[in-house]
Amino acid sequence: QVQLVESGGGLVQPGGSLRLSCVASGFTFSNYYMNWYRQAPGKERELVAGISYFGGTRNYADSVKGRFTISRDNAKNTVSLQMNSLKPEDTAVYYCNVVRVGLPYWGQGTQVTVSS
Repeated sequence: QVQLVESGGGLVQPGGSLRLSCVASGFTFSNYYMNWYRQAPGKERELVAGISYFGGTRNYADSVKGRFTISRDNAKNTVSLQMNSLKPEDTAVYYCNVVRVGLPYWGQGTQVTVSS
């Protein structure tokens, strides 16, 4: 079965950096577009970034462009999100996502808190 396991969240000061990772299993990783979403308290889940099968296409929400970088390692079935210049408004639970056979799959999420 599909499994997505995120890690790397934590507490960081404004302007700091974090690197999130998601290890996938249960499907042929290199055949799927991978996404990172986030959900802040009281808000809807929003798409942060997405990456195509071999990394040739990357898309970002306007709010994170120039600060976040999505990448993948198909040999390790891993997708990562490098987050720089973090702001308090980046505080959220971050989720790894894949859509397979029309169904979305989610990890358990990792909490990112940006606060001084």
